[in-house]
Amino acid sequence: MEKLKDKFKSVRFRLFAVLCAVIIFLVLCLILINSIVLENFYVYSKTNTVKKLYHKIDNYYASPNLNTNLENELRRSAFINNFDILIKTDTDLILFTTDRDFLSSLNRIQSSNQLKEQEESAILYKDENMQICRVNDKTSNLTYILLTGNLVNGYSLFIRIPVAPIEESVNISNKVLMLIGLLTIIMAALAVSIISRKFTEPILELNDITKKMSKLDFSKKYRIKDSSDEINELGRNINTMSDKLEGTIKQLRDNNKELEKDIEEKSKIDEMRKQFISDVSHELKTPIALIQGYAEGLVENVNSDEESKKFYAEVILDETNKMDNLVKQLLELMKLEYGKREFHDKEFNLVELIQGVIQNCHVMLEEKNIEVLFDTKESIYVKADDFYIEQIITNYFTNAIKHTEEKEGKKQIQISVKIQEEKARVSVFNTGNQIAEEELDRIWGRFYKVDSSRNREDGGSGIGLSLVKAIQNNYKNAYGVENKPNGVEFYFDTNIS
Repeated sequence: MEKLKDKFKSVRFRLFAVLCAVIIFLVLCLILINSIVLENFYVYSKTNTVKKLYHKIDNYYASPNLNTNLENELRRSAFINNFDILIKTDTDLILFTTDRDFLSSLNRIQSSNQLKEQEESAILYKDENMQICRVNDKTSNLTYILLTGNLVNGYSLFIRIPVAPIEESVNISNKVLMLIGLLTIIMAALAVSIISRKFTEPILELNDITKKMSKLDFSKKYRIKDSSDEINELGRNINTMSDKLEGTIKQLRDNNKELEKDIEEKSKIDEMRKQFISDVSHELKTPIALIQGYAEGLVENVNSDEESKKFYAEVILDETNKMDNLVKQLLELMKLEYGKREFHDKEFNLVELIQGVIQNCHVMLEEKNIEVLFDTKESIYVKADDFYIEQIITNYFTNAIKHTEEKEGKKQIQISVKIQEEKARVSVFNTGNQIAEEELDRIWGRFYKVDSSRNREDGGSGIGLSLVKAIQNNYKNAYGVENKPNGVEFYFDTNIS
């Protein structure tokens, strides 16, 4: 029973059912049209034919043509059109007839007053000289199309056409249509059985493949045929999807293994969180503690001389400036990360901006005896917010100054600008120790410092590289750091105008 239900639900059965329904519908439409239209068209056609024949005979008697044999013409028309023709004089003398029984039949119809009692609906055509109507001969039980008319010379013309043959033709035609429909359905069943198998076999194969795919079994592939039809294209796409799913699931499994390793390193992550809290706390508490200590020294007049008081006041001012700068950087970083900062882009000379940053750090460079190499002289115009680009360059440059050390007799910072794919890449290289590989991604986080000693003079706030990351993410431009022989190189991209 279940198998039978499955067959009824199959594509092959549905295709056969739809085809049968279409054939039956077309046959019924043809039968309906045949029954309604064919007989009416036949009557209309024959009515026009007898009218033409009437006018032809009438014209002959109106102007007789000696070259025309009327009798032969009438017999030929009667034979071709299945007419019965009768012409008689006003004294009932028969001049011409194609059927001897026509007169007796006509007399019988006239004696029973059938012509006078014809309903309006039975009259097919009528004018002053002729009338065409549909007559039922009750004696013979036959139906005729009968023309009765008066010719120009006073003769009477009668033309009779039996309607029974067309009714029989309609019935025969309908039976033939039904037979054709039945034969068509049988042939359609055979055709559907053969053709649908060619279609359903690859579909069943695809169905089997997708079932295996649903169970994460990607071993079976569709066999691509030579043809370039839609099913082949579907099979090719399923094979592609199978390969991609297999690759994705494999990648997910690999990621799952990595996740398990990450879970094992949970303790390390907790330690990093503690380090983060420690860094934030240190950055905020240290300047407050210093300010508090020196302020209490001033209040308690620990050192009464003016020089000591001035030193205390300068320390307090310096720490407040550092706190102010830290707060501003944090606020700026939050605005950048949450997309609340508007950029005022404009065209400016990048080379000139870099030269200005180098000039501003001139004192720091002399103190540490660092050589700066920046040979680009030609102007390079970019379009961005010059304030933020200057922040990035300043951050990279001051970090380079802090970490520059002598390597192979050189103590250098090298700045370069390269044009690539409508971007200007600025690179800042300094000689010194390389950054550990595991630190390269972490240095862009807030308050993260490679040097955990947290030297207040050289360590900075740990926010600078986070600002670089936020600025570049807003511009959707690249940035990064690479270890080079004898040093480290930071880089970032900006748009060329």
